[in-house]
Amino acid sequence: VKFNNCAGNKGVRYETNSLDFKVRGDGTLLAAQHLQVPSKQLILLVTAWDPQTLGTWEAMVRLLVAEKSQHSHIFPRRVANGLRRQKRDWVIPPINVPENSRGPFPQQLVRIRSDKDKEIHIRYSITGVGADQPPMEVFNIDPVSGRMYVTRPMDREERASYHLRAHAVDMNGNKVENPIDLYIYVIDMNDNRPEFINQVYNGSVDEGSKPGTYVMTVTANDADDGTTANGMVRYRIVTQTPQSPSQNMFTINSETGDIVTVAAGLDREKVQQYIVIVQATDMEGNLNYGLSNTATAIITVTDVNDNPPEFTTSTYSGEVPENRVEVVVANLTVMDRDQPHSPNWNAIYRIISGDPSGHFTVRTDPVTNEGMVTVVKAVDYEMNRAFMLTVMVSNQAPLASGIQMSFQSTAGVTISVTDVNEAPYFPTNHKLIRLEEGVPTGTVLTTFSAVDPDRFMQQAVRYSKLSDPANWLNINATNGQITTAAVLDRESDYIKNNVYEATFLAADNGENPPASGTGTLQIYLIDINDNAPELLPKEAQICEKPNLNVINITAADADIDPNVGPFVFELPSVPSAVRKNWTITRLNGDYAQLSLRIMYLEAGVYDVPIIVTDSGNPPLYNTSVIKVKVCPCDENGDCTTIGAVAAAGLGTGAIIAILICIIILLTMVLLFVVWMKRREKERHTKQLLIDPEDDVRDNILKYDEEGGGEEDQDYDLSQLQQPETMDHVLNKTPGVRRVDERPIGAEPQYPIRPVIPHPGDIGDFINEGLRAADNDPTAPPYDSLLVFDYEGSGSTAGSVSSLNSSSSGDQDYDYLNDWGPRFKKLADMYGGGEED
Repeated sequence: VKFNNCAGNKGVRYETNSLDFKVRGDGTLLAAQHLQVPSKQLILLVTAWDPQTLGTWEAMVRLLVAEKSQHSHIFPRRVANGLRRQKRDWVIPPINVPENSRGPFPQQLVRIRSDKDKEIHIRYSITGVGADQPPMEVFNIDPVSGRMYVTRPMDREERASYHLRAHAVDMNGNKVENPIDLYIYVIDMNDNRPEFINQVYNGSVDEGSKPGTYVMTVTANDADDGTTANGMVRYRIVTQTPQSPSQNMFTINSETGDIVTVAAGLDREKVQQYIVIVQATDMEGNLNYGLSNTATAIITVTDVNDNPPEFTTSTYSGEVPENRVEVVVANLTVMDRDQPHSPNWNAIYRIISGDPSGHFTVRTDPVTNEGMVTVVKAVDYEMNRAFMLTVMVSNQAPLASGIQMSFQSTAGVTISVTDVNEAPYFPTNHKLIRLEEGVPTGTVLTTFSAVDPDRFMQQAVRYSKLSDPANWLNINATNGQITTAAVLDRESDYIKNNVYEATFLAADNGENPPASGTGTLQIYLIDINDNAPELLPKEAQICEKPNLNVINITAADADIDPNVGPFVFELPSVPSAVRKNWTITRLNGDYAQLSLRIMYLEAGVYDVPIIVTDSGNPPLYNTSVIKVKVCPCDENGDCTTIGAVAAAGLGTGAIIAILICIIILLTMVLLFVVWMKRREKERHTKQLLIDPEDDVRDNILKYDEEGGGEEDQDYDLSQLQQPETMDHVLNKTPGVRRVDERPIGAEPQYPIRPVIPHPGDIGDFINEGLRAADNDPTAPPYDSLLVFDYEGSGSTAGSVSSLNSSSSGDQDYDYLNDWGPRFKKLADMYGGGEED
């Protein structure tokens, strides 16, 4: 074992962790005794230590145990008793190749020989990954000498070991020796820096945390061999920003990468975030030989509720009108140094004294965190003119351990109540009174007075009616006394369930503005017997012979019990014929039967008076008349048709007269229809007696000449007519011309009036004539060519060139205004006067 302590190895001693081996002072490893090793491999740990510096160094030694003794790179014979050969075998110990070797290449690793190479020519070859399998030709072997080479630098991080097989054959390819296994290990070099999994790590720690509180873990990986110092990573903190309150607020476990607090004093209100640069170094953290890399750890100091909310002032004041709710009276401002809009900052307000009735509450403004003192239950100036509230503020989250509430977490709020004009009110609303109907006009019913809650205002209350459907009541405007203005009738349509309702208004004379209140008075009317019963039905029908049918009668009474039934029905004694012809039989308290007393009564209509008496106290009666139709009946007791007519009071003569009138009326209608049809037929067949030329109904009058008026009789109208010849026009220089010429073509066929007229002929004749005129190309107006540069030849009308514009202003054009709307534009141009 070779060792160099850079001091000449003076005094260095070697030790092993096995009693079966020992190391000499020159590093030679020896077996201390005869060994029987059961395995093919043995690993020892050799330690070199300096007694002067107490420094120690360790190295791992791997021994491969073979079944036969061997010399390096040579496979000798093993001879027993020096007389006979034993079975041959070859074993090669593992080959260690350092990675990243600079060469030169190929570089020899080992030589393989067979003890038969003196007898025959042997060819050596290797197979396996790195030889004849990808990656190809990393290793090769001289087939004659058996020297094996590596052809290029090795990378342990790419492949840490290779397993090859060496072969020995003769010139004919026959196997001379059994294949031997070759194990090639790539020795790691420190050629890789530690790499952090993340370049930036984020962690957090509560403010006020004690030293030793875990924060986060950073991890770096080294691609080198982790069993050697090349891959053993150690961590350390390089810098901390800011360095407040101490430059070493955190420490890191050099082996695990755990970051923990090392000092007290974390305060989010002072430092909210730390940036820590962490360095990872291999070679067990040796900064002289190891490779390093850095990462950033961002440590956020999280808020805890270590600052109680405090009012900015000790007293607040506000004012509220009475009888108002949901009004913000005062805004309470607080200060909290914890993180805004977090449970540690959000304020909760509580009234702890001064409001036993719960008139106020304090709500939190979610944006400003202010407390809004709000009225939730109306206050009364006459009861409380002012309130002295004590309000306490706290956070949603409880205070951190060891933190006490501040004296400034409590404040006083003074609220003044202002008086407003309140409406008078009726203490009993709705007020119910009971009395009998029919009380005389002017009777005092009750006093319906209101109370003005404004005790500290000298105000008068005035009363008036707001609703009195039947106009039965009066109210005294000053004291609210209710009297009757008419007789109260329970049977009126204004009464609902025996109750009459009226609404009254009470108004004070306050200012800004006067206030008023309403009250409802309900009058329950007790019934009295003031309505006589009425007989039902009013009309009935009965057969002229008795015992065939009867008439059921009853009575209706507008009153209620006990002023209604049972009823008493009886016939009057006058006239005597009533009791002679009719009789009444009582059925029960409300019904009776009217029937004939005599055996036969002539058909007709009879008015039968009946006296009906109720059971009131005192009782009322009424004589009602029922119209009874007496008629002949069939075997079923039903009136016959003739009998019904006879019962209506018509005799046989009257019936015959009615039938004759009906027949005459039908005959007249028939004759009128026949006459109308005959007249219609004559209209179609009879020729008109007047001459068709004189019949103006189907003639179109032609007015082809219209003489001039009185003012234009001296003009020669021939100048406006078309010239006889067109030569002077056609010979004119080409330009815009107007030629009115009647086209030459076939004359259209205009309709001829029929000889025998018909009411529809006039319309057809006019429509056909209109259609013919529309299709007549010879009818004016004609298609014209406009000629603006030709004024005619030899015109007797003279030239119109003298109608040029005049700038002298002597001519008066005001008469143009009298010519109508068509000359309005011309009048505006020339009739303006001097100012235009």
